[in-house]
Amino acid sequence: MQKKVTKIGVMTSGGDSPGMNAAIRAVVRTSIYNGLEVYGIMRGYAGLIDNDIFQMDSRSVANIIQRGGTILKTSRSEDFMTPEGRQVAYDNLKEKGINGLVIIGGDGSFKGAQVFSNEFDIPCIGLPGTIDKDIAGTDKTIGFDTAVNTAVEAIDKIRDTMDAHDRLFIVEVMGRDAGYIALHSGIATGAENIVIPETKTDIEELIASLSEKEKRKKLVNLVVVAEGGEFGDANALDAIIRKRIPNAETRVCILGHIQRGGSPSCEDRLIASHMGYYAVESLILGRYNVMVGVVNNKICYTPLDKAVKEKQKIGLEWMKIVKILAS
Repeated sequence: MQKKVTKIGVMTSGGDSPGMNAAIRAVVRTSIYNGLEVYGIMRGYAGLIDNDIFQMDSRSVANIIQRGGTILKTSRSEDFMTPEGRQVAYDNLKEKGINGLVIIGGDGSFKGAQVFSNEFDIPCIGLPGTIDKDIAGTDKTIGFDTAVNTAVEAIDKIRDTMDAHDRLFIVEVMGRDAGYIALHSGIATGAENIVIPETKTDIEELIASLSEKEKRKKLVNLVVVAEGGEFGDANALDAIIRKRIPNAETRVCILGHIQRGGSPSCEDRLIASHMGYYAVESLILGRYNVMVGVVNNKICYTPLDKAVKEKQKIGLEWMKIVKILAS
């Protein structure tokens, strides 16, 4: 590894999340404050390979902290998965003298950073930018707070029409491999049942629970489903419930990509700004190939190889709480 980082590249990779722009802003302005040059890399690893790289200054990140999405764009790159693609990316960085990278993204982005840093002499720092909150080594990820509040706001509105019509609503939220959005939004909106990938869903127990509520005339029921669970397809789950409980009037709502967009919450802006600052500080101090995270409200550093191997786990007590509060 090179001992001194003088030029930093920053990119966003994988799925976008609210707060990425705040993180970019923090990286750019902290770099400039410390006398470092900073370069924006468009479209993540694809931009590295295409040499879509430009120098940034303080004005490059003016008036972006409140914007969702990412001004640097994002994508997934199959070419970067090949040694040939990574060699091209490295050559482009060397040409510009960039000797440090900050990657804002999820575990897939970190895997790419880990491989790249092992193959070449480019130190990397990861910032956890994902609405799924599924990365080990941090209690918070950039974008989760905004996404879950978007889901809560939508479900609250759905509850109004549920109550007006005595309906059972199945709401599908994002979470291909992680059920945090479903769990948090479900508890916050009083869901009777929550289906997440981390726990095996007992469909008979779910049907029995809904049937019992129907018998005691509790006709307004909410089931929140994470898209990646065993029964993560809300329409398929709806078909099962309709067949088993024919008297239930059911409706399905899939929130989809609305959860990714929108102005980031105060929480996400603060997290992103904090992490962006410490990402640059880590490169200056020679703390390489780590993910900057927050544990117990303190900044911590997790080696990238550990961050990509482990998943943030949901405690089983949360599901017990769901059952008690929904009874």
